[in-house]
Amino acid sequence: MFKWNTAYSVGIGSIDAQHQNLFAMARELHAAMAAGQGKAQLARTLDRLVQYTSSHFAHEERLMRLADYPDIAAHTAEHKALTQKVLDFQKELAAGRATISVQLLQFLRSWLDHHIQHSDQAYAPHLKTAKVV
Repeated sequence: MFKWNTAYSVGIGSIDAQHQNLFAMARELHAAMAAGQGKAQLARTLDRLVQYTSSHFAHEERLMRLADYPDIAAHTAEHKALTQKVLDFQKELAAGRATISVQLLQFLRSWLDHHIQHSDQAYAPHLKTAKVV
């Protein structure tokens, strides 16, 4: 479900490596869910994914600022929207009103596909031209 391939590459080493880690963490969450691991383990795995995503977004946004990327506001808004959805889900999980579900995994998969292959691919040439990477 969360398999990295070269179609996701933006051609920027640090970002590609972080994207590969995001896919690996999403695979770990999927495997934990499929193995029927307990709520506490699933919550810890999701927490690690959220924390890593936050540092990844900060890295991307820093590079976009350094390169004076013209669409940084829209890109940052996408980051905030994803972060908020996942934080909302975490709150529901902690309150016992949600479980790690196929819908969450499908949301993560769809978001990774769309965001990396469209939004991230859009900034890559600008960052390379600006030589901030």
